Amino acid sequence: MPKRVGMNALQSAGGSIALEPVLQRPRLHIGRASGQDIGLRVRRLHMPAQHRDLRWKRDRPERGIALGRANHDPRAFSGPAEPLHRSRNADGLRMLVRTSVWFLYLCAIPVTILAMFVGPALLRLMQVPADAFDYAVLYLRITALGTLGNLGYNMNAGILRGLGDSRSTLLLLLISCLTNIVLDVAFVAVLGMGVAGAALATTIALYLSWLASILYARRNYEGLQFPLLPHGYDKAQLAAILKVGVPLGLNNSLYSVGHVAVQAVYNMQGSVFVAGCSIAGRVTGIAGIAITSFSSAAVVFAGQNLGAGNYRRLQRGVVQITCAAGVVTLLIGLVATVFCRPLLGLFSSDPAVLDAAVRYTWWVLPFIWTYAVFNCMMSFVNGTGAVKYTTVVNLLILWAVRIPAAYILHALGYGTSSMACVSLSYAVGLVAMLGYFLTPEWGKLRRKAKELGDAVTAETEPTL
Repeated sequence: MPKRVGMNALQSAGGSIALEPVLQRPRLHIGRASGQDIGLRVRRLHMPAQHRDLRWKRDRPERGIALGRANHDPRAFSGPAEPLHRSRNADGLRMLVRTSVWFLYLCAIPVTILAMFVGPALLRLMQVPADAFDYAVLYLRITALGTLGNLGYNMNAGILRGLGDSRSTLLLLLISCLTNIVLDVAFVAVLGMGVAGAALATTIALYLSWLASILYARRNYEGLQFPLLPHGYDKAQLAAILKVGVPLGLNNSLYSVGHVAVQAVYNMQGSVFVAGCSIAGRVTGIAGIAITSFSSAAVVFAGQNLGAGNYRRLQRGVVQITCAAGVVTLLIGLVATVFCRPLLGLFSSDPAVLDAAVRYTWWVLPFIWTYAVFNCMMSFVNGTGAVKYTTVVNLLILWAVRIPAAYILHALGYGTSSMACVSLSYAVGLVAMLGYFLTPEWGKLRRKAKELGDAVTAETEPTL
C-alpha cells in the first residue's frame, strides 16, 4: 500500500487551483463508486480498486462501471456487468460527468466576468504597490480569461484520479507546463510582449491542458461520453455535487479571501519585501509539490476505500499517508533551508531582496512538515465526506490565527517577520485536525474496522 500511495502521489505532482464544487465532488463520487464496485470482491484481500478494472476500453465495451453508493445499488458488480449501453449505473456515471460539465460552465463564466471587473478593486484592497498596479491589472484580466480552461482541467483531473488514473493527469500537466515555458520565451523574450505575453502564455497553456484532458477521456473512457459543451444536468446529481461542493467551495473561497488579507500586510512592508516573499515562495513551492501530491492521493484513497467498505485499510492509510508526507516535507524543508541562499540567488541578485527571502524561508520552510501532515489529514477527511469539520478548521487557522497574528506583528513593529503567522497557523491546524480522530464520526469507522477485522479472523481460523 505505501508503494501504491507513493506512486499515486508522485503522479499527481504539479498542483492545481481548485473550485471545489466542480472538482472535488466528481472525484469523491467516482472514487467511491469504483471502490464499491470491486470492494465486495477484494475486501478480504485489502486491495484498492484496480485501474484496469475501471477503464472502458474500446476493445472491451462490455466492461461497465457501477456507481455503487452513488446510485444506492447494493448489487453493484455483484455479478456479470451488463453491456455498457444498458447499464443503469453506467448511465448514472455519464450523467454525473455531464452534470459536472454543466456546473463547470455555470461557475467559470461568472467568475471570469467578476474577475475582469472586480479584480482591480481587490488589488487596491491588497495595497499593491503603485509602480506594479497597472501590470497586475493587465495580468489579472488576461489570465481571468483562462478560468474555464483552468477549472475544466482540474475537474477532469479529479474525475480521472477518481478512476485511479493519475498518470495521465501528470503527463497532461507536463505538456501544459512545457507549452507555457515555450510560449513565455516566444511572447516575452522574442516578441517583447512583457507582462501581457506572460499572461497570454499561461492562458493558452490552461486551455491546452483542458482540451487535451477531454480528448484523452474520450479516447480512453468512451463510456463516459465526455462532453466539451454543457448538455443539461441531473437534479439529483447536482444536489449531490452541491452537498459536498458548497462547503468545500466556501472553505476555499474564505481561505483565498484570507490570503488577500495576509498579502495586504506583506504589501505594507514595501516592494522589496514583497519581491523577497515572492522569490521565497518558489523555494517553498518545492515542498508544496509534495504536499499537493500526497493530499491528492489521500482524497482518492479515502473515497475509494470508504466506498469499498474497507475500513481497516482506511484506518491504516491515514497514518501511512500523513507520516510519509511529513517525513518527505521535513527532509525537503531542512535541506532547502540550509541551502536557501544559493537557491534564492538563482532568482535575484539584489541583497535586500535576498535578505527578505531568506528571512521568509527560515520562518516558514522548517515548519512546512506540519502543514503537510494536517493538509493530508484534511484531504483524507474530505475524502470520507466529513467536510464540515475541515471547513471549521480552515476558518479557525486563517481567521482566528494567521490573519490576527500578521496584523499584530505589523502593529508591534515586526512587520518584516509577519510571515511567522504562517507557521503558527500550520501548528494550530495540525492540532485541530488531530482532534477529528476523537470525534464520533471517526469512532464509527474504527468500530467498523474492528468488526471487519474480527470477521476476517473468524473466517480464516481453522475449524474442527
